[in-house]
Amino acid sequence: MSALVSSLRAAGRHHLSAGTFIVRPVTGSYLYRIEQFKQIKKMLGNGAKIESDTFRVGGHDWRIRCYPNGKEGYEGFISLYLEHASLDRTGDATADFRMSILDHTGKPLWTEGHAQLSEEIDDESEGDAQTFSIGKRTRWGWSDFMKVDDLDDKEHLKDGSLIIVCDITVLDMRTIEYRDGMASTTTMEVPSESKEEADPDMEIEVGGVTFPANRSMLTARSPVFKEELVPTKIHIDGIDADVFKALLHFIYTDRLPQEMEEQETLAKIVKPLLVAADRYKLEKMKQVCEEALCGQISMESVTATLAFAEQHCCSMLKEACTQFLADFSF
Repeated sequence: MSALVSSLRAAGRHHLSAGTFIVRPVTGSYLYRIEQFKQIKKMLGNGAKIESDTFRVGGHDWRIRCYPNGKEGYEGFISLYLEHASLDRTGDATADFRMSILDHTGKPLWTEGHAQLSEEIDDESEGDAQTFSIGKRTRWGWSDFMKVDDLDDKEHLKDGSLIIVCDITVLDMRTIEYRDGMASTTTMEVPSESKEEADPDMEIEVGGVTFPANRSMLTARSPVFKEELVPTKIHIDGIDADVFKALLHFIYTDRLPQEMEEQETLAKIVKPLLVAADRYKLEKMKQVCEEALCGQISMESVTATLAFAEQHCCSMLKEACTQFLADFSF
């Protein structure tokens, strides 16, 4: 993009601006355990529902809605839906998801994916990804997810509990504005004067690499930088250059670098990123890292992850670890 913009400006388009529309998948999962499922089913009639707490994926809040005796007109089935819980605050979302019933080891016993439309809509679903939209579709799911008669106490109801996992991929779709050799999101939440005065006026040396930076931008986003930045050149220890590059990119754009938004890449560097975000009190970046770590919790990693969460005051991650241990301490 930089070379093309420079070429067009050289050709006479001196006031050229540019932008790129991007689509990035953001993936997460939520584990929902319903204790004494058969007893709950006996107490609730057809059309009665229970709901999970909200969980956050891709900048949106979600919840699972379960009808133990089926929604109206589907008695004899278990009905499951995914509901967009923050639609009024975070706006429309496009997502693909699936739900599974697990055994006590975490193995899926019954799985459905590519949901049909919710009860508010009569037409058929088209494609894999679904759009949750104000005034149109607020939830998607299956009215006939599973027949109640197919539930097996030994396989599906360990200690009487029904365990559901929802895997969701949210499509982050936005336009990135090109400005002076760097990309910045049009939804960037920083003071307007910082956007206009982003020319470098200082240097930061990290791990043998020198990064040009804008003092106003850094002090506007990080209270730590606001307290520490005085000279025009500073040296920072205790942080990797690639991690600091990502931190600097987040300060400017409110996003991690594109190459780090891929799940496999982020998984390798997410802990150092969170440590850096905690060090410089970048709460939004810290939350992004916590969400990524929540999706990596396993029986092998939960103890170390819980200790890490306590060390860096990560309430969301600590709660996820605690819930994980509770769900599998049968």
